[in-house]
Amino acid sequence: MSDRRWRYCKALIVGLLLVWIAAGCSPRGTEYTYGEAVVDAIDILILESFPVQIRAVLRGFVPDPCTEVVSVTAEFEGNVFTLSVGTRRPTDAICIQVLTSYEVMASLDVLGLPAGTYTVVAGEASATFELAVDNTPQDGP
Repeated sequence: MSDRRWRYCKALIVGLLLVWIAAGCSPRGTEYTYGEAVVDAIDILILESFPVQIRAVLRGFVPDPCTEVVSVTAEFEGNVFTLSVGTRRPTDAICIQVLTSYEVMASLDVLGLPAGTYTVVAGEASATFELAVDNTPQDGP
């Protein structure tokens, strides 16, 4: 290989490495920062089935388009379901700072619950639903 061609190849390799580094690629993969999304509203969907199935539709905003919703966790105590919406964002991402809306649906584990009124809470938002009868499956026909 001629000296001129070798210099061209070295310059091309260095240029590609610089582009790779500038693009934020790393051999370890992407690192993320995890957080929790703000919930502005909760809607309750009661599916017409027996036993009854309940879905909570959570709406809110994340701080930028680089942040994505990755999970919804639920805890149940007394008659209250407490939900939280987990997020992740690439740690080194450069992203425009504009609120970005999201909507996510979560199934609530209501099988076996007695009749009564239940509250769903996520952040400052809340909603209620009522089970008119015990939500226990009937044995046999």
